[in-house]
Amino acid sequence: MGVITTTRRIERFGRTTTPTCKYWVAGRCNRNPCRFSHSLPTSPSNVYYNPNTTYIHSKKPTICAPKPLHKPANHAPKAVVSLEKPTKCQAETMSVEKPIKCEQKDVLIEKTAIVEDLATVAKAPEKKSLNICKYWMTDNCVHGDRCSDLHSWFYGDGFSTLAKLHEHKKVVTGIALPSGSDKLYSGSTDGTVREWDCNTGRCVNTINLDSEVTSLISEGPWVFAGVKDAVKAWNIQTGAYVTLDGPKGQVLSLNYGNDILLAGAEDGVIYAWRGNPDPKAESPFELVATLSGHTKPVVCLAIGCYKMLYSGSMDHSIKVWDLGTLDCTMTLNGHSDTVSSLICWEDYLLSSSSDCTVNVWVCTEEGTLKVAYTHTEENGVLGLYGMTDADAKPILFCSCKDNSVRMYELPTFLERGRLFTRQEVRSFEIGPGGLLFTGDGTGLLNVWKWLEEPKVPSS
Repeated sequence: MGVITTTRRIERFGRTTTPTCKYWVAGRCNRNPCRFSHSLPTSPSNVYYNPNTTYIHSKKPTICAPKPLHKPANHAPKAVVSLEKPTKCQAETMSVEKPIKCEQKDVLIEKTAIVEDLATVAKAPEKKSLNICKYWMTDNCVHGDRCSDLHSWFYGDGFSTLAKLHEHKKVVTGIALPSGSDKLYSGSTDGTVREWDCNTGRCVNTINLDSEVTSLISEGPWVFAGVKDAVKAWNIQTGAYVTLDGPKGQVLSLNYGNDILLAGAEDGVIYAWRGNPDPKAESPFELVATLSGHTKPVVCLAIGCYKMLYSGSMDHSIKVWDLGTLDCTMTLNGHSDTVSSLICWEDYLLSSSSDCTVNVWVCTEEGTLKVAYTHTEENGVLGLYGMTDADAKPILFCSCKDNSVRMYELPTFLERGRLFTRQEVRSFEIGPGGLLFTGDGTGLLNVWKWLEEPKVPSS
């Protein structure tokens, strides 16, 4: 079987016209003058157009039909040209090589960009990017529906924006939704914690802490805010307000588990308080331990199964602590930059980092943890959050430094959608009925609605 190039095909049929510019066909040619033609070519009269890009050069079928050619597994589709006369199989059949058998009469022509289906190129719509249009964000995009970027605050099915709560002046660093309460709390580096009415979306109270709030959680009736050199706590039922001293530097992370309040501080130490059952005590919480081991600030804390505490630090390491004894049992080294977030899901530990990776850790037979899978993002990862969808499929929310939150279906990491904000999302909270709350670097608190009915995973 003979193989010839497009140029030889042009010479054989006497076509001397200049090839059509494919960029002109797509409406994107910016050359003047252009060495290619700005007009569609005229097909030869003996070519019968086939939408599958197979061209047959014969006036009628031959007596001896050639065997069909199988498409190569790793190549683009080929254009097949039959050059025989409309007679029975004879030696006068045109071919680059003399055929040995009747089945070898076909000549295979390599299809290049010059002979591609220009009509298909002209009709193909330009692929939409998965980035939000920065001009649309400021109401200045002139392309409208023709814009290649997204004109929406989300990508994917089943999302809507319910409200935008913009009272904070700086980064929203924490969101808390106490169980049994109709109030939402948000903390910011502007030094305030704001209380929002979930029914009206209005800010009903502002608590001035005179210090940057860098973490915020709730447990039962208590709301805890991490500030410099302390943790502020108040009871939303009784109105009691206390200050928990001990940490050195900014308190960057908070968590509560096994009846212990844990705070990761800028000095690399984790501080632990237990509730004080004595009603006459000066404080309802008592400092019971300090966990030392990290050499740089503790950025994130997670509590998982088997009563274990996991801490991530700017020293690139993850430490595992026994909550019963408060001893460090192992150190995990799987990231090359700050460990920004940790989440425990059933028997798995997921960690994210500024090195643009998300690691999935599994327990080995020896009782240690190892990385079973690494997912890579284009930008650094700021936080991980999890839930299950209506079909009980695990969904991972991944906040990235490109001002987006990506949704992945686990364990495949198949992308389900994205949420977009004006600046990086630094806080996230899941509410009932498919509600999502995100806080970004502008101080905006976004309320989203996912039309599916999710469930918060237990860990």
